[in-house]
Amino acid sequence: MIKDLDVAIMETEETPSTNELGTILVIEDDPRMQKVLQRMFSAENYEVLRAGDGQTGLELFKTRRPVAVVLDLILPQISGRELCQQFKALSPDTPVIVVSAIAEVVDKVLLLELGADDYIPKPFSPRELVARVKAVLRRFERPLSQAPVKIGDIEIDPGAMTLTVSGNLVTTTATEFRLLDYFARHIGRVFTRDQLLDSVWRDTAYVTPRSVDVYVRRIREKIEPDPENPRYLKTVRGAGYRFEAPK
Repeated sequence: MIKDLDVAIMETEETPSTNELGTILVIEDDPRMQKVLQRMFSAENYEVLRAGDGQTGLELFKTRRPVAVVLDLILPQISGRELCQQFKALSPDTPVIVVSAIAEVVDKVLLLELGADDYIPKPFSPRELVARVKAVLRRFERPLSQAPVKIGDIEIDPGAMTLTVSGNLVTTTATEFRLLDYFARHIGRVFTRDQLLDSVWRDTAYVTPRSVDVYVRRIREKIEPDPENPRYLKTVRGAGYRFEAPK
């Protein structure tokens, strides 16, 4: 349950709803929690859509394309895990923030594999959740306009936020794109995992140094002819990672 749920409901009872910043989709089977989160996000000038089961959440996602999703993992009809994967397949750039009390999410890397962008354990403060969602949305903002970078068979276009490999458009999540773009603009430099967290993720408390390894593996699968023997994104033992131009 949310911390101080009854207090949160009373505090937000008269909050007007606006839609200045986009739509947040809340998929949660607890009606009281839905109500609190709707009013909290409405107070921040977001429209809020609510779904109490996975199927309704999926339909709303497809028809309304929210700017972010707040997702419980335990849901009727379609599980939160399956929904997260479907959302990322449909729209990699839409952040998904998981809220759950179940023990399996202790391993946050599991959520990365599912495609989740942040995780907040229950019980939580509604204000903390709103702050974390806004932080993730800032991280998903498109990078400032820069000239495309072409390295070997790879072309990265920050303006369009697209990745092309050997002439083929490759789908990435926003975080994968930002990490790859950062590497490509610092060819030859070795970065530790902590340096990459500070530079690419910045204001999220969700990721860990191990998370960087997960993203590096996913990037390699998308840009390397042989991910097990990378020609671009190299591991520097005992240090971190380095991006190289092929010889």
